[in-house]
Amino acid sequence: MKSSPIICVIGSINMDLVFRTPRMPAAGETISGHAFVQIAGGKGANQAVAAARQGAHTTLIACVGDDAYGLQSLAGLQQDGIDTSAIATIENCATGVAGIFVDDQGRNSIVIAAGANARLTPAHIQIAAIQSAQLLICQCETPLATIQAAMQIANQHGVKVVFNPAPAIPLPDSIFALVSYLVVNETEAGQLSGVPVTDINSARLAAQHLLDRGVQCVLLTLGEQGVCISSGSQFHHIPAIKVSVVDTTAAGDTFVGAFAAAIGYGLNELDAAKEAQYSAALAVTKLGAQSSIPHRAEVEKFKSGLH
Repeated sequence: MKSSPIICVIGSINMDLVFRTPRMPAAGETISGHAFVQIAGGKGANQAVAAARQGAHTTLIACVGDDAYGLQSLAGLQQDGIDTSAIATIENCATGVAGIFVDDQGRNSIVIAAGANARLTPAHIQIAAIQSAQLLICQCETPLATIQAAMQIANQHGVKVVFNPAPAIPLPDSIFALVSYLVVNETEAGQLSGVPVTDINSARLAAQHLLDRGVQCVLLTLGEQGVCISSGSQFHHIPAIKVSVVDTTAAGDTFVGAFAAAIGYGLNELDAAKEAQYSAALAVTKLGAQSSIPHRAEVEKFKSGLH
C-alpha cells in the first residue's frame, strides 16, 4: 500500500448515552437495564475516527456546543490525531446527543438531538481541507445544503465523494450525481430506491436504481448477509465475516471510514470493501461507537487469525 491517505469528513459530532437493556421497552413501559456508559459518537466523528485509525490523515469539518460534551469530543478526536481546526464551537448551544438502547442480541434503537450539528452551514466549510484531500466523506446528520455545498467543492477539485445517506432522507438526483461511492444499508437502500431489500437479488435491483440516479458505485451492506458492490455492469457479493455480536452501533460508520482509507491507499473498490468488512466485523464485537472502532494493527492481527 502507498503512503497515508488524506481524507476530509464533514458531519456530526455526538455524545452517545448508551443503555444496555435485556430488550427494547414498549411505549409507556419502564424496564431495568444492565448498565449505562457515555461514549463519543456521531456519524461524522465516527467515520473520521475509523479512517484515522486505519492510518489516514483526517480532517473533520463539524460543529460542537460550548459545553462539557463539546470539550470532551474535541479532546477525543485530537487523541486520535484528527485535525480539529475546522470544527467550530457554537456559543450557547448544546453539543449533539444520542440516546442509544442496546439489547441482549446487540441490536440498537437510537434517538438523536442534533444540537450544534444543525448549525453547520456552508460558511463553516474550509475549502482548503477538501481541496487537499483524496476523498470527502459525508452523511445526513447535518444540514443537506451544507453537505451538497461540500460535495460540489469536492467535485470541482477532483476529490472523490463517499456518501453515507444516513439517516435516510429524500434526496434530489443532483446530489447523487456528485457521489463517487454511495454506502447504504438495507433500510436506506430501500427508502432511496423504492425497492425493499431483503436478500442479494433485491440488493442488486436496488443498487441498479441508485446507479441510474447518477451514482458511480453503490456499496450495499446487508449485515449478516455481507455486502454487495455495484458499478457499471459489475456486481459483486462479499459474504459476511462471522463474529460474536455485542453491539452493532457504529459498524456502518466503521465500514465507511475504513473503506475510504483503503481507497486512499490505492485499493480498488472490491478489495477496499473487503478491508472495510474486517474493520466493521471487529467493531461489532465491542460496545459503543468510537470505543469499538479498531486500529489498523488490530485489523491486521484479526485477518491473520482468520487465514
